[in-house]
Amino acid sequence: MASLYELKEHLAMLGAQISEDATWIAEKAAKPETPMEDIDKRTAHRDDLQKRFDLLKAEHDKIEDEQRARVKAKAELMSDDEGDRKTAKAKLRGEFYRAVLDPESGDARKAYQMLGGIPALDADLGYGSKLLPSTMTNELITEPLVENPMRAIVRVSNITGLEEPKLLFDMDGVFDSITDKETAREVEMEGDLVVYGRNKVKVRARVSDTIVHGSALNISGEIDNALRSGLAANEMARMFAATPATDYAHMSFYSTVNAVKAVTAATKQEAIGKALADLNIAYRRNARIVMNATDWFDMWGQNLNQSGMFFENRPLTLFGKPVVLVDDAIDPVVGDFGYARINYDINATYDADKDVDGGIYKFVLTAWYDIKLRMKAAFRIAKSTANP
Repeated sequence: MASLYELKEHLAMLGAQISEDATWIAEKAAKPETPMEDIDKRTAHRDDLQKRFDLLKAEHDKIEDEQRARVKAKAELMSDDEGDRKTAKAKLRGEFYRAVLDPESGDARKAYQMLGGIPALDADLGYGSKLLPSTMTNELITEPLVENPMRAIVRVSNITGLEEPKLLFDMDGVFDSITDKETAREVEMEGDLVVYGRNKVKVRARVSDTIVHGSALNISGEIDNALRSGLAANEMARMFAATPATDYAHMSFYSTVNAVKAVTAATKQEAIGKALADLNIAYRRNARIVMNATDWFDMWGQNLNQSGMFFENRPLTLFGKPVVLVDDAIDPVVGDFGYARINYDINATYDADKDVDGGIYKFVLTAWYDIKLRMKAAFRIAKSTANP
């Protein structure tokens, strides 16, 4: 495709030729000795040039408008105001979604490129599974989400073929020098490297045609929320599955594959205290307590005896450690959650389809991810003998 500069050159050249023809026709038409056949040929030549000029002008104006839109969008993305930047990104995502769901509404390639994607082939954007622009992949997958409280405390990454060491610091390969013997045994038995695999997950966002044909911000909000909520729900189901499927057993804190050490007491609150004490000091320093809301309110109700403090807006803490409420957590999990990671493959893809009868557009995100407890010794499960 010709560049805008080349199109301007072609237009200038055609314009000059059209002007030359027009001048010649005006001069010769007034001279009876000039054959009409010559004038007709020159007129036909001028008309042909004019048609070419009009076609090039339309292409020129289209590219120029696109470039102006890119400059405007880039200026908004580079704004000093964070709110303006977020709004600009949301609008771009909305335009991208709309172009994908309704091809006649816009240019998917243009929207893709404005979001930072660089398609190599038409198949990348036009047929079957399409790649997400890199900026959208990062925001959909790796940004901490309110819907998934675990994302605020575990590590989240977007790296293909990720491998990482179990320990955060080098012990010179001398396992006996590690203070926590449980950690030493784990490293010696399983090795000091954690390798992340690829497990497929599909998340479906369903939006009505009224939203697709509405504002870009509405489209972005609807689809982003659906995809993020779907990913969060899938992660929670995997991390706290009591009886996980074989392929996903390594993702659960409760699975026999991970065999996280359980600490038992008469009540869950007592078990939490013993679990914290049982952790090595290296893990206890940054420990958090993950439990469901029912257990949390039961503990506070018993401890505060209906005092006014129960109703105050104060941080959730227990035993001096932050509490994270996750309803999927059957039994409280205590530990340093920096030793857990959710890693997504960078090649997330999408497909789009429409239910003509129902007027519903379907946007399907396919992602590949893995969840690993990089150091199982960093965690404990608090169990109650009264409610095993």
